[in-house]
Parts: sequence; structure tokens; C-alpha cells
Amino acid sequence: MIEKVQYNIGDVVRMKKKHPCGSDLWKITRMGMDFGMKCEGCGHTVMLPRVKFERMARAIVETARTEDNE
Repeated sequence: MIEKVQYNIGDVVRMKKKHPCGSDLWKITRMGMDFGMKCEGCGHTVMLPRVKFERMARAIVETARTEDNE
């Protein structure tokens, strides 16, 4: 059985395809049925449906800093 990855707002995620600016790192800005993401290279924002995001996400590069983690 495949384990679901737990994403949080503020996580930096490596995606399968690169953005036209050349960066493949995105910061999660919104979660729900759609994921809002901001390109770490140029700052462009996009929205992706959850299913497409989960298929395209490769790895969490940096986890969000929360009060619980500090």
C-alpha cells in the first residue's frame, strides 16, 4: 500500500517538470481541493488540482517552520 505524503503550507517541494524560468522548486501557499504554489525562482504563482499536484510532486525539499518544530 502506498503511503500518502503529508504536505503543509510553507513546504518547498521539488516538482517533476521545471518552470520556464528553470526552477523546479515551489513553495506551497494554499491547500484544499487545489494547491496554490509560488515558484522559488521567479515568484510566479499557480493553482493545481490536488490530484495533479500529488502526481507531479517528487520530494519535500524544505519543511515549513512552525511553532511546534522550533
